[in-house]
Amino acid sequence: MSRSLRGRQVAFLVAPEGVEQVELTEPWRAVAKAGAWPALLSTTTGPVRAFNHLDRADDFDVDRMVSDVSGDDFDALVLPGGVANPDQLRTDRRAVAFVREFFDTGKPVAVICHGPWTLVEAGVLAGRRITSWPSLRTDIINAGGEWVDEELVRCDCGPSILLSSRKPDDLPAFCDAVVKELAGQEVTL
Repeated sequence: MSRSLRGRQVAFLVAPEGVEQVELTEPWRAVAKAGAWPALLSTTTGPVRAFNHLDRADDFDVDRMVSDVSGDDFDALVLPGGVANPDQLRTDRRAVAFVREFFDTGKPVAVICHGPWTLVEAGVLAGRRITSWPSLRTDIINAGGEWVDEELVRCDCGPSILLSSRKPDDLPAFCDAVVKELAGQEVTL
């Protein structure tokens, strides 16, 4: 089966500041290389500021505000991490509603590192198996999720597929899984 994602649209949702740059750029590059159209969404217009851990990194132009789109506009959602990024997103009701919409409609969601904080706020983790940066373990368990310490987790126990990884070191497996999932190929763990 081909790994072409031509015609697929993938939403990357980030806050105005604090996204971990490599967790945005590597999955973006992977889906674009496979032929998908990635779109950068945020809660405000203008550029978003990425970080390399705690150091300021590059700015990226927002394609659309999350308040101006619907989950119907996209085939999948990617939630990069960074400590400040999901912490800001979970305080924005439009961002949280947008995330919840992907789960309600059964579309794939991929999340890495601290990104699951937004999923906790969206109330979509009950009964779900997921990994993350270790400090989110208690939050995920308190939200009803099953936290595991694995490079890549694919959870299909809900209406949508949930892909998750722990940290930037897991990006090769994470990016490969995102592309395979969207191409309808088996994701091996």
